[in-house]
Amino acid sequence: MDNKLGWDLYRSFLSVLAEGSLSGAARALGIAQPTVGRHIAALEKALGVALFTRMQTGLMPTEAALSLRGHAETMSSAAAALQRAAEGCSGEGVQGTVRVSASEVVGVELLPPIIAALRQAHPRLRVELVLTNRVQDLLRREADIAVRMTQPQQDLLIARRVRSLAVGLHAHHSYLVQHGMPQTMAELGRHALIGFDQETPFIRAARSAWPSWTREAFALRSDSDLGQLALIRAGCGIGACQVALAQREPSLIRVLPQQFELQLQTWITMHEDLRGNAACRATFDALVKALGG
Repeated sequence: MDNKLGWDLYRSFLSVLAEGSLSGAARALGIAQPTVGRHIAALEKALGVALFTRMQTGLMPTEAALSLRGHAETMSSAAAALQRAAEGCSGEGVQGTVRVSASEVVGVELLPPIIAALRQAHPRLRVELVLTNRVQDLLRREADIAVRMTQPQQDLLIARRVRSLAVGLHAHHSYLVQHGMPQTMAELGRHALIGFDQETPFIRAARSAWPSWTREAFALRSDSDLGQLALIRAGCGIGACQVALAQREPSLIRVLPQQFELQLQTWITMHEDLRGNAACRATFDALVKALGG
């Protein structure tokens, strides 16, 4: 096997996996379709395995391709992280790109004002804000900094605990006018509840307060935090929302505040190798300060 394979071959490989065809990969990469085809052929020859099977609907990845996917994604993340680190070393002061990962609600509702102030202080800083409820792997450099609701366990990560986020049940005023305010946890069973479709740590934690907080109890389900918040705001039912966030909107009323509250620990996390990166350090410190560290 050729140990000097260029990164372009793996980049084309990942693009074909994502797009399902040579033409789609070519459009995504901004290169010619024959070039993508040559990259895949060269990679298959060098690795000695078939990576794709041609189907009527496009290219189907083989078992070999699927087993190699994670390694190629790690290479992609490392290449992007290298480029971001190099940008930060090209001059003095805080400059370059920092990739920040956060949950959808935190990324949309809490971080933008913090990032605006950070950019005001450091105009040459660029921020890539990744909204995902998946915990991105900092060790694999999928992100530089993460805002997490769980304490990281890896020794190579710098972590600062900031203020906990209180979560309570809320409903729009219009929903409560029509359906009434529940007075006990048992009465929630007669209301339209909003929750997740897939099992999550949040649901498991919620069961300590209410054992019936299960997927089957939800009349409306979404794995998107923003989707759930939109359903609450639209008056569709009762759902979980950050207390401080709901307090911004007078139309959102807290339900059973004395009987249901969860405290979500919040951590700002960064790989220790980025301690000396001025852009990452400034972003990390700004997040810790603004979120109550």
